[in-house]
Amino acid sequence: MKISVLLIIATAALFSCTQASKSTPETVDIETVHSVRKYEYADSLGKHLIIQNSFPKGGQRYKDPNGNDYVYAVFWTRITNETVNPIELKIDFPLDSFEIPSSSGIYMKLLLPSDTMTIDKEPLYDYGLTVKSFLDNNRHKSSALRRTINSNDSTAFYVVAVSNRGVDGVLRTGFSLKGLNLLYKIFAYKSTPEHPLMNKKEIDCGSINLKNLVQQK
Repeated sequence: MKISVLLIIATAALFSCTQASKSTPETVDIETVHSVRKYEYADSLGKHLIIQNSFPKGGQRYKDPNGNDYVYAVFWTRITNETVNPIELKIDFPLDSFEIPSSSGIYMKLLLPSDTMTIDKEPLYDYGLTVKSFLDNNRHKSSALRRTINSNDSTAFYVVAVSNRGVDGVLRTGFSLKGLNLLYKIFAYKSTPEHPLMNKKEIDCGSINLKNLVQQK
């Protein structure tokens, strides 16, 4: 049964996400499994835009007001603007849930709480987000985020991933850039860390207004 909850992010132990019809297993860098994923981009002046994506927290059961059970996990992303120009950040997650290709019958959706994530919340349970009340009130709504990030400033926000049930596997997610477009990448691993196999899904979900950024190695 599909769920009408926007995808945010799943747990390392309970979710396994894969790319839609184009998903195929491949080997991946162990760094992607064990580390917080960070992407850096430089403009023509050598000034950087930095996107940092967290590990998941949560992996708990959520029961909606109608008594239906789901599994959720919470992620956060921090975007730091070291350029001389303000950034207009726009994110829109798809309204509908999607099926995990390698796990028939498992559906996920992404949600964007309006709360701002701050560094003092990092050690807290669910990164300090009150998940139940948020899902009770927003699980059927569309999910979007609009923020301005001024020069030499940063912003951090939550992503919540919800599934009708969990499966074994290790999940990592995060935002990255392709030109002006924001992509949300979901990596799922179902083998040993030494020889991981990965299924990947990419969601084209938003944009920024800075041109000619080059990803740094």
